[in-house]
Amino acid sequence: MEDRLPEKVRVSIGSAIAIGLLSGKLDAQPTTAYLMTYREGKCTANCGFCPQARKSHGRSDMLSRVSWPAFPTKNVVKAVAEAAENNGIKRVCIQALNYPEVFADLQAIVGVLARHVKVPISVSCQPLSPENIRRLAEAGAERVGIPLDAATEEIFDRVKGLSAGGPYEMRRQLALLEEAVKVFGKGRVSTHLIVGLGETEREMVYMVQKCVDMGVLPALFAFTPVAGTALENMKQPSIQQYRRVQLARHLIVHGLTRFEKMDFNGEGCIISFGVDRQILKKVVESGEPFQTSGCPNCNRPYYNEKPGGPIYNYPRPLTVEEIKKVFEELVLT
Repeated sequence: MEDRLPEKVRVSIGSAIAIGLLSGKLDAQPTTAYLMTYREGKCTANCGFCPQARKSHGRSDMLSRVSWPAFPTKNVVKAVAEAAENNGIKRVCIQALNYPEVFADLQAIVGVLARHVKVPISVSCQPLSPENIRRLAEAGAERVGIPLDAATEEIFDRVKGLSAGGPYEMRRQLALLEEAVKVFGKGRVSTHLIVGLGETEREMVYMVQKCVDMGVLPALFAFTPVAGTALENMKQPSIQQYRRVQLARHLIVHGLTRFEKMDFNGEGCIISFGVDRQILKKVVESGEPFQTSGCPNCNRPYYNEKPGGPIYNYPRPLTVEEIKKVFEELVLT
């Protein structure tokens, strides 16, 4: 398997600093080492928000607003293993582009990491077949993420599906998520949902509930416009909208409410979370709904935002002042 190991792998710049491949100052330390498959050129898919998209004019070393320099794979494995030994890194997450040899590359990278690194491995990819999901589990992945990104079929098709010149269909992605739950088990499969692609809060919360009912953990991102992408001129969602969806997601994931118990106004904005006010206050005061969501020990510092804010996903526990600010942002319309 190590013979098949791709020569290079990309590492998010924060992770590269955290594991000692680059020197630099970090505002927030990543608790997961984020890697990405490397190839010359772009992804064969064409997602409208992604600088890796086939028709994007964005930089090929970017994903979201983060740069991902390439390093020799063997150096990366050694650096991750040392960082995991020293308790700095608690998980490895491998993001995958779409290209013909990607699953052979992923299998080899997961296999070598599983042998040399003593922390769990997550893979975020577009498997395209149930067989590929099984191959990742056999190689040593502990969890798999299959991104939906969009909350509705119409937005999915427009942003990353056939209408966007991409290979994906939402029904197929949902079927693959169900397949992944059979292989990895409930709670060990995740998906990404991007708030701010044109959906209502009601539509996003409905999709969060659907995922949870399938045994899939939904992780939230705020849409982030990136130069050179098809959606570069679209605005980020309002912080108020994002906070309400974050709170709804947290309550649903923890079984404190359901979509059916919640109320929405005519524009689809949340007006009631379907829980007692005291419970709601306690949950908000914990600050947990507003931290990065995803696999255990995933904090993705500044993936959606500049350090100066607004902070959509906090990469660490919130301060008392930040919780006070969240209460102000949680305007119920």
